[in-house]
Amino acid sequence: MAGNKIKVEVAYALPEKQKIIALQVEEGTTFFAAAELSGICREFPGLELEGAKMGLFGKAVKDPKNEVLKDGDRVEIYRPLLIDPKAARLNRAAKTADK
Repeated sequence: MAGNKIKVEVAYALPEKQKIIALQVEEGTTFFAAAELSGICREFPGLELEGAKMGLFGKAVKDPKNEVLKDGDRVEIYRPLLIDPKAARLNRAAKTADK
C-alpha cells in the first residue's frame, strides 16, 4: 500500500555530540534515503552519507541504498574507525607486556 507512513529514527554520534532524529517516511524508504531525509548532515557538517557505513540496532546493513526500513527501525550511521581493532589489541597487549 503506497502512501503509508512509518516511524523511524536516524542516529549519529561523535565523542562530543550525539543526535537521534525521529521522522516519518513512506513505506519502502531505504536506510540511505531516510538518512538524507532526516537532515542529519546539517547537524554534523563533516558527515558524508555517500559511502558511510550504516546499521540497524548495532548490526551492519550491507546495502543501505537498497535495504528497506520497517516501522520502528533506527538507522545508525557509523564513523570510520581510527585504528584497526586488531592493531588496537596488539598495542594494548604490547603496553601490558612492557609493565
